[in-house]
Amino acid sequence: MSHRITTISREFGSGGRTVGKLAARQLGLPCYDRELIGRIARESGFAADYVRNTEEDAPGFLASALSSRAFGPTNEDQLWEAQRRVILELAEQGPCVIVGRCADYILRDKADCLTAFIHASPAFRAERIVKVYGQREQTPEQRLREKDKRRAAYHRFYTDMKWGRADNYHISMDSGVLGIERCARLLAGLY
Repeated sequence: MSHRITTISREFGSGGRTVGKLAARQLGLPCYDRELIGRIARESGFAADYVRNTEEDAPGFLASALSSRAFGPTNEDQLWEAQRRVILELAEQGPCVIVGRCADYILRDKADCLTAFIHASPAFRAERIVKVYGQREQTPEQRLREKDKRRAAYHRFYTDMKWGRADNYHISMDSGVLGIERCARLLAGLY
């Protein structure tokens, strides 16, 4: 079976974005991750900086969405809807790799969509985020917990799936054990 669209969900620091970009390059396909920000901004009418700062891991997102929902759709709801439209449009345009943003859920009814989850041990991820993103005021372990907690809350809020649960994906790979490059090759091999 050929999979036109590949979606990648990932734990913070696991290298899922890099896996997606490498697999897409090997397949000669576009990869959408941060590139979606401009498209979502145009679709929603919000500024790109606002979209970037209100992404799936924005601080306080869940509390904000729950507190103002009684008055109609929140800004986050409007961004979710714009994001959904952009992802569906990209899937219609042709084969691609989409990283994050609940694309696995948004494209769940597409028979030609392969969903992947990239994870790794906390030690591997902590070491990697210091190398890739630099040292911060928070410990690497705190950063991992907070980012993953926000991603899980966002996913749970807008979908009926549990983020990171293996049976919600076609394939789950440990990038700390397999290596980021091998994960990309395996994913490209499944296309």
